Amino acid sequence: MPDASTLRLPWLAAPLRRTLERHAGHALLVQGPCDVGQFELALALAQGWLCEADAVAVVDRPCGVCASCRLFHARSHPDLLVLLPEALRESLGWTTGEGEEGGDERSGKKKPSKEIRVDEVRVAIAFALTTSARGRGKVVVVHPAERMNAIAANAFLKTLEEPPGDARFVLASAAPDALPPTIRSRCQALSLGVPEAHEASAWLAKEGVADPSTLLAACGGQPLEVLTMVSMGIDAAAWRAIPRRVADGDPSGFRAWPLGRVADALQKLCHDVACIVVGAAPRYFPAASLPKSADLSRLVAVSRELRRFAQDAEHPWLADLSIDSLVAQCREALQTPRSPRRELEVDSLHSRA
Repeated sequence: MPDASTLRLPWLAAPLRRTLERHAGHALLVQGPCDVGQFELALALAQGWLCEADAVAVVDRPCGVCASCRLFHARSHPDLLVLLPEALRESLGWTTGEGEEGGDERSGKKKPSKEIRVDEVRVAIAFALTTSARGRGKVVVVHPAERMNAIAANAFLKTLEEPPGDARFVLASAAPDALPPTIRSRCQALSLGVPEAHEASAWLAKEGVADPSTLLAACGGQPLEVLTMVSMGIDAAAWRAIPRRVADGDPSGFRAWPLGRVADALQKLCHDVACIVVGAAPRYFPAASLPKSADLSRLVAVSRELRRFAQDAEHPWLADLSIDSLVAQCREALQTPRSPRRELEVDSLHSRA
């Protein structure tokens, strides 16, 4: 069996074994929803292909103990290049490596790039063209592949069309439709789905997450997103309290949240309340925590506004004022709509006054 570190995400075990056994092409596109393990599977495949345990069956690699696996875990394997945007390298633990020369200097001068740029792709291409140092071939992992800008993707396409003899490329993406069709057509697709809720909840419990089922629902079944929420100090109790806080017009619980996270939570709240109004089951919040009626037209309008806001959530807005405004809009939408007859009665009283 592959080593324990490879199987940190247990739902990746089956696709890892199948792909090691069956995949023989030079390019693989690992795709699926956000935060289900595309990058982790891409790395596990790279480690398995480079593993030097000859006595171990292919499907049972990586062994985790050979010299190649030790180099992999030390982030110093000479035949592996992991291509990431500058903005993701530190958070993913890949702050050094090929193609990052001058990274420290650049980071001190300007904001780290969220794109994979053409110069970095050219370094990866040159890396793939060189002879394997340890004789198991070369592997280039690209994540998130959709972050390649148009020039970088075009440069990468030429290598996919005429691949080096012993090089493999693994592209990991949560938005494969954002990749040029020419890139996708030259890769064998490996699709990952959201893991079974019971399996993801059990794994999160082992990671120390309290009430993992509540947070897993909050994240649309994406377990790695749950860990991100927990790292921000958002637990199940805080999530369950959101409908009540918004109904009371209380924004205090959101003060420490990033604006994008606030917009996402409020949009999910509007979605679930709209589901209740039309007789459908909610997805993100416990049904018992949600109001049983609301102004559907206002919910739709506020949802649109939240989507627009989320697109610019990284803009340096005045955070407290933005949160107050968003909560106030959602609170208004959560109010029980008055009947047309009641509206007429109110208007009549006003006219008499």
